[in-house]
Amino acid sequence: MQKVASQATLSEQAFQALRQDVLSGLHSPQSKLKVDALQSQYGFSSSPLREALNRLVQEGLVQSDERRGFRVAAMSPDDLADITKMRLMLDISALRESLRNGDDPWEAQIVATFHCLEKIESRLPQGPVVLNVEWSQCHRAFHMALIAACPSERQLSWSVSLFDQAERYRHFAARHRTVSKKKDEEHRALMKAVLRRDVDTAVVLLQEHIASTQTNVLAAFALQKK
Repeated sequence: MQKVASQATLSEQAFQALRQDVLSGLHSPQSKLKVDALQSQYGFSSSPLREALNRLVQEGLVQSDERRGFRVAAMSPDDLADITKMRLMLDISALRESLRNGDDPWEAQIVATFHCLEKIESRLPQGPVVLNVEWSQCHRAFHMALIAACPSERQLSWSVSLFDQAERYRHFAARHRTVSKKKDEEHRALMKAVLRRDVDTAVVLLQEHIASTQTNVLAAFALQKK
């Protein structure tokens, strides 16, 4: 029993480590993820690494081919457009549901996650930005808190998956910006609209916020072509 639990822990550790490096861009799009090389890099045996890779395939972050093994999923403007379209469909609906169903603890969690995000954003340097793990975690927590009162667990699960698929693009855009553009004022305005239950304003702000990621990424793609 202890061996099974230990294996599960190692698999989770391998998954989290590999997932973070895919999201941050350490493993570039379409690069091969060879198990033997990953063993040397991360210090895990092949079993937890294969389990981690298969979980990443399910999340859409890694692609699998029986003959060619694993590789990081490609990134493209078309792929991001699809992610953005689906996020707008799911997250806007989830936000409306949350505004109808959210209670005091739901509001408190939004305030707490915003505070965490604001503190980190205040420490980000001017100039090109490398988004760290702490920022990514707090940013994710804030956005998931906004829609947490949506009663559909399936919808929330899909929203989380799409948010994470967009994370690679956020990191990509941040690495290619020449000037830091912090999002704290956008997040603050969104929080305030949600807390006062201003559905129309909150929906518009979230739509603009999600769409702005696509705009920033397209600008980064354009810079790469120069």
